[in-house]
Amino acid sequence: MSSLAPFRFLLPLIASAALVACAGNGAPRDRVPSPVAETVGAPAPADVPTAADADAADVPAAPDTGVVIEAFDDAARVAGDAAPADGTPTDAELDYAALYGEPVYDPIYDPTLPEAAQMPRSYDPWEPLNRKVFAFNSAIDRGFAKPLAKVYAKVVPRPVRLGVTNFFSNLGQPVSALNALLQGRPKAAGQSLGRFLVNSTLGIGGIFDPATDAEIPNQSADFGQTMGVWGWRDSRYLELPLFGPRTLRDGFGLVGDAPLSPLRQVSDDPWRYGLQGLQLVDLRTRLFAVDSMREGATDEYALIRDAWMQRRAYQIESVRRANRDDDEAGLPDYLYDDDAMPTVPVDVMPMVPLSPSN
Repeated sequence: MSSLAPFRFLLPLIASAALVACAGNGAPRDRVPSPVAETVGAPAPADVPTAADADAADVPAAPDTGVVIEAFDDAARVAGDAAPADGTPTDAELDYAALYGEPVYDPIYDPTLPEAAQMPRSYDPWEPLNRKVFAFNSAIDRGFAKPLAKVYAKVVPRPVRLGVTNFFSNLGQPVSALNALLQGRPKAAGQSLGRFLVNSTLGIGGIFDPATDAEIPNQSADFGQTMGVWGWRDSRYLELPLFGPRTLRDGFGLVGDAPLSPLRQVSDDPWRYGLQGLQLVDLRTRLFAVDSMREGATDEYALIRDAWMQRRAYQIESVRRANRDDDEAGLPDYLYDDDAMPTVPVDVMPMVPLSPSN
């Protein structure tokens, strides 16, 4: 015993290890100690089946705690990120509003944002009749005018077509000069008259356009615009057969411009009809740029009507503002120019020309 005296302090440790070993051998093998129980010193629950129990008795095994928590977190994150498509507040938004006493944010209407812009509505009380006339004009255009214009654009070289456009544009300058003067724009009247003189002489009858090289702007004006500047601003929309979009005011304007039309002074009917037909074909080729927009529109009639009415209103308002401010550049030049949305000119109006021979 004296030889074991130095190892007396190890006896309690050896006894403790033996007791732990006996307890482990005596524990049931079909029970798995709970990690939580080992942590806090409590015994493991006896009703949790193991994987061996599940295989033997077709009982589902206890799921992995980490997998369950991860799946729950993913579902919660997805539910929190997916806001209702109809704008209904989420539970988190409702809880926040209840906690802090603030109204729930409504993405549809935010009082801090400015009111939405309201587009002006076209005054079109004759819409049923106008739509019928529009359908007639569209049938004529698709069945005759557009195919003819495509042949013209394919056969006639571009420089020649440009010369034709310049020629007919130059013929409209006297009408523009007079109407600009009636509108109180002497500067614009002088520019239109100057373009006519320069292009008619140096431009060989208007086929060439040296006035543009001389920086003389092209500003078209007509009597319908003049009446709008005088005060007849709001006029109902009117779709004219073969002439297309107008207003009632612009319909009277065509009658006022007709006596000044150079083509109406041509007494030879074959020549006059030929020039008028060529002018219509040239006009249709200039509309190719907007054909794709028109064909892709849900309501082609409403698209053309609204675009034409808004542009017309801008033209009239720009002149009124220029007269007040003594500034001719109230709006961009393209709003003055018919090239942005060309319309059938007064030159081709089917009237008997005022000539002595007839």
